[in-house]
Amino acid sequence: MKSFQFILLFAFLAIGTPKAFAQKPVLTDEDAVTETVTKEIDAVFHSEEFLKKKNKKFADVKGTMIVDIGVVQNGKVSSFFKVDSDIKNIDFINFMSNYILDHKFQFKLQKQQRYKIRYNATFE
Repeated sequence: MKSFQFILLFAFLAIGTPKAFAQKPVLTDEDAVTETVTKEIDAVFHSEEFLKKKNKKFADVKGTMIVDIGVVQNGKVSSFFKVDSDIKNIDFINFMSNYILDHKFQFKLQKQQRYKIRYNATFE
């Protein structure tokens, strides 16, 4: 009976928790980092959660922004810098900055590595 319980427990742990042991991929190529950041930020800006928040406070804001996003080793956003924008609403720009600074990417970088990615955002 004990061996059956052990096997059952082992099976549960092996099958039930693979995501707990899954690690984020480590990206080493600048092009791969740029592509992944662009895809993730695109997904964020098209997510229901983001659109709901944007439309609640800034429904009338439309236009484009060019921003630099700094990413550090653990996938955190280290900086958000507006390079150019035809959007002049300072409150929206601050909202965007805070929203992106709170984002954590689904990858890691090599130790002591950081990248700055230029991203073009369009809001319609």
